[in-house]
Amino acid sequence: MTAHRIGTRQEWLVARLALLEAEKELTRKSDELALRRQALPWVRLDKTYEFDTDEGRVALADLFQGRSQLLIYHLMFGPDYSAACPSCSAIADGFEGVWIHLAHHDVMLWAVSRAPLAKLRAYKARMGWTFPWASSHGSEFNFDYGVGFTEAQQREEGIEYNYRREAALRQRGAVRGPSALAGASGPVGCFAATCGTDAATYLRERPGMSAFAMENGIVYHTYSAYGRGLDALWGMYAWLDRAPRGRNEAQGPWWRRHDEYAR
Repeated sequence: MTAHRIGTRQEWLVARLALLEAEKELTRKSDELALRRQALPWVRLDKTYEFDTDEGRVALADLFQGRSQLLIYHLMFGPDYSAACPSCSAIADGFEGVWIHLAHHDVMLWAVSRAPLAKLRAYKARMGWTFPWASSHGSEFNFDYGVGFTEAQQREEGIEYNYRREAALRQRGAVRGPSALAGASGPVGCFAATCGTDAATYLRERPGMSAFAMENGIVYHTYSAYGRGLDALWGMYAWLDRAPRGRNEAQGPWWRRHDEYAR
């Protein structure tokens, strides 16, 4: 028998109406935050970035493909990975039904990763994805937008991710936290293994998203988010937050790449 509180339909309705007011307030707050994002100052890009795509070598401005807005998901797939991060892959699954609609509303959505294009193509075919995906291999793009780091930065200097600086590996005693090197049996170690690499190499890539605008041929950076700032882009969580048991993650990460679940 369930341990959850059981009530009458009338009791449920009273509680539901009270919750509805809180949900409406959250929606209004979300609308306000969206306006604040849009009100951020734009930063002109004076640096040139190039990417490898299915259409050849292109500049960042070319990724707009005639639109005035560009959204980029920084998908964790480093040069030394054999497969993309399972979490990023789960998020990217949700791009399939969305990117074509955005493209017809003046917004291009791209994924960008540091792995060479050949690796991206092979993995894209495996996942059955069709959204645009570019390789920033050999570019400073990921480093400049806070989602790619060198081994020296990681070990000696400490990296700055999600607007905070993490201690260098050589300075860490007990390792803990969401970006910690949790060992081969921990979530980070397990995810790293599924990507064909070790935890330290895995964590030299980080997830994020960045937004850009173009006016009169000039490209501007307008917004970036990282960490849990990406939750709203992870489609399955919006559904789980409405499920009876919520995210139900007491045992830690449970998801897999969509072709790795037992059928």
